[in-house]
Amino acid sequence: MPVKNIIVALLGLLLVASSSGRGEAASAAALDADGRATMDRFFSSVAGSRDLANKAQGILVFPSVVKAGMGIGGEYGEGVLYIRGKTQAYYNVISASIGFQLGVQARSVIIMFMNEQALASFRRTKGWKVGVDGSVAIVTVGAGGSVDTQRITAPVVGFILDPKGLMYNLTLEGSKISRINK
Repeated sequence: MPVKNIIVALLGLLLVASSSGRGEAASAAALDADGRATMDRFFSSVAGSRDLANKAQGILVFPSVVKAGMGIGGEYGEGVLYIRGKTQAYYNVISASIGFQLGVQARSVIIMFMNEQALASFRRTKGWKVGVDGSVAIVTVGAGGSVDTQRITAPVVGFILDPKGLMYNLTLEGSKISRINK
């Protein structure tokens, strides 16, 4: 099968997997509600997460990022940026990859900007690329489902929640995050 056909099939699979039950993009209100529900789930399942969030200058929440792959992969999700608990803007995340991968996975992604400089750099960059414009240190939740807020020193930290399906790579490297209108 030609590479072009594989890419078209993969993009179709990704669109079907990421679409809502209504077949339309989430409204601002729905995305905001999903973002807050994701944070509530994060707070209730990871000890120390609320303390860490209170230290963050901004929190970018992607309630559902769908990743699909069959040799060539891609991911897409929409999210909301909160600063001091208030909705500031909406974003999408998109990436493509080549390599060993097979399956579909939905996950939630939370990115915390721990200092004002990291948040300002993110907000002024159009099409912020993880690993190029800034690094995101993926935090592994420790034993007992907790994070040690004293040991987290990176300016930007990320959490990947609820991985489902068959996907091997849990990273944000190479993802592009862009502001969208809602």
